[in-house]
Formats: sequence, C-alpha cells, structure tokens
Amino acid sequence: MSRAEQEIFDAQGERLQKVLAHAGVGSRRHCEALMEQGRVEVNGVIVRQLGMRVDPRSAQIKVDGVPVQGDLEKVTIAFYKPPRVVSTMSDDQGRKTLADYLDDRPERLFHVGRLDIDTEGIILLTNDGELAHRLTHPSYEIPKTYIARVEGQVTRGLGKVLEAGVQLEDGMQNVDSFVLKEAARRNSIVEITLHSGKNRIVRRLMEEVGHPVMELVRVRFANITAGRLKPGQYRIIGGSELGALMQMVDM
Repeated sequence: MSRAEQEIFDAQGERLQKVLAHAGVGSRRHCEALMEQGRVEVNGVIVRQLGMRVDPRSAQIKVDGVPVQGDLEKVTIAFYKPPRVVSTMSDDQGRKTLADYLDDRPERLFHVGRLDIDTEGIILLTNDGELAHRLTHPSYEIPKTYIARVEGQVTRGLGKVLEAGVQLEDGMQNVDSFVLKEAARRNSIVEITLHSGKNRIVRRLMEEVGHPVMELVRVRFANITAGRLKPGQYRIIGGSELGALMQMVDM
C-alpha cells in the first residue's frame, strides 16, 4: 500500500470494493478490476490496493472521475408528481402531498424545488442536504425540460423571442432552448428547457407571449428523466445516473 493510500486507510471502515458494489457500480469482482486498472480514487488518491478500507459516510469516491455515493443511508428519489398534488410533505388544507405517495420510505426526505399544483412530472426528493442545496442553487444552472400544451398556433419564430428574453414583472427571463413539437390552430405543443427556478416560470413566460399553458409536464430534471414512471410512482436514483447528477453540482 502506497503512502498516499495509507493516509486514507480507515481500519474501522469497509472494503472499498464492497462499498462500490453496494453503490451499484457493479459486481464486487468488477469493482476490484476497476481498482486494479487505476480507475478508482478516494479523496483524490488513485487506489489499487484491494485491501483498502474506507468510511463510506465521509470518503469522496470517484470511478473514472464520476462521483459514487458510498453512504447507503443517503437516498435520492425521482418521483412523478400527478396534477393536483402540492409539492410539500404536509398541507394544512388537507390536499394531497408528496408524502402521501412516499409513506413507505423510512427516510426523512426533502423535495428539491417545487412544481406548482397543476403541473405534473419529475420532482426529486433526497435526504442528502448538500445535494439538495446545490441542485437548487442558481449558480449551478440546473436545466429542467418541460412539455407544454398551449393555447393558439405557435410559430417557429417564438423560439428566438424566448431565447432572447422576455420581460416579466420580476425581470428578464429567457429559455435555454425551445422546440415546436406540434402546431394547430387551437393549440400547440412545445418543449422548453430552462434553468430558472422561479415560481410558475413556464406558465408566466407563455402567457406573456400570448400562448397560455393548458397542460404542463416536467419530463427532465438535470439528467434525470421520467422514463417509464407513471403519475404517483417513484424510483431510486443510483449508480452512474446518480454519479452524473452529483458531478453536475461538483460533488
């Protein structure tokens, strides 16, 4: 074991290949091969020694430069919020909340941002406070993608208007990208990607340009998509998908 490896060795910890396997990187044998190939680092140190033990709660582990969540007590969930559900864990008005769909989870979960009550789609929940904080911090500019059915026939030129910026009551706002999916006389379907976390931002933007939103679905948050989830269902995010999410916020 090298001197650098000795400095990060924790005699009371778990074997690194076991931590990697539990985090969803692969089988224990595959994880050992990754270590031997010099593709695993802990706290910035390349680890090849199969006898390495680490504290999974504090060690910063990466495989091929992508973070690995070794702390099994931390969990991140992608939930498909149905419409008419409030993005909170409790509600004094008796409305349905996120907690109503996640009552089988033992963790104390926090929602990452919000969707308004009429919007459905992907919302993340986690008990990792640092991850939640970074995902909602404006400096990381996390992209979110929405599919909206809007009133009226949208023209392709609207994309340039929205990308350049529209003046709202709380300042200028622009979108990162705009795709016209379908246009008809009475209503159109558009795809909008933006990184703003402002309240009801998509609805306010489209209303300002004369195309109020009729239906709105968030289909992607950062790199996390709805996939096969149906309204009211959730899935655990792990492995390389979680690693890529953590990498987006420099964890």
